[in-house]
Amino acid sequence: MSLLELDDVHAYYGQSHVLQGVSLDVEEGEVVALIGRNGVGKTTTLRSILGLTPPREGTVRFRGEDVTGEETHEIARRGVGWVPEERRMFTHLTVDENIRIATPEPAGVPEAFETAYSTFPELEEHRGKEAGDLSGGQQQMVAIARGLVGDNDLLLVDEPSEGLAPLIVEAVADAIRTVSEETTVLLVEQNFPLATELADRYYLLDHGTVVDAGSTEGVSRDDETIRRYLSA
Repeated sequence: MSLLELDDVHAYYGQSHVLQGVSLDVEEGEVVALIGRNGVGKTTTLRSILGLTPPREGTVRFRGEDVTGEETHEIARRGVGWVPEERRMFTHLTVDENIRIATPEPAGVPEAFETAYSTFPELEEHRGKEAGDLSGGQQQMVAIARGLVGDNDLLLVDEPSEGLAPLIVEAVADAIRTVSEETTVLLVEQNFPLATELADRYYLLDHGTVVDAGSTEGVSRDDETIRRYLSA
């Protein structure tokens, strides 16, 4: 039984048919990447899993249970975390306060701090700073830490390298590698080399459907199918 399964999922924004029958699965302990050009449905796939853009057709299963149509907070309570592209942290709260708010139980805050700062030692130096005063890479670390301390079995990570300098991207990549030692990850990433470096498997989306899938081992942007669907 897969940790996560999507079966023929269709999702819409108003009358716009964005996901047109997406099927995929994620096994426990994997990092799986969703790749494809902008606007092909990658983020909408994550939103459908979370119930933020509920599927009109198809099924989402988590640990074998149908969660299609459940409220987002109910899906989160099952152990699904989200690191959105916009990061969505509390910029006027400190790093400590951001992590504390993301911790499900007050009694778990000391352990949450230990988890966050052992995963991201750089953040411990800035734990008293407001999150809005951090660099883009440090903010991304806070966003990932918030997902991690939620005691999630599955973490959905949306475009973690977007807008970051190459040196910071590598730091964020290291953070995701660390997180993946404990947590299954479904990653949306526009940076193809980074996605294939981090992930065990990939799904390639185009116009709301899966057009290719497989192991990331040995896969190259020069592969005919990859090139066809990733080129501008």
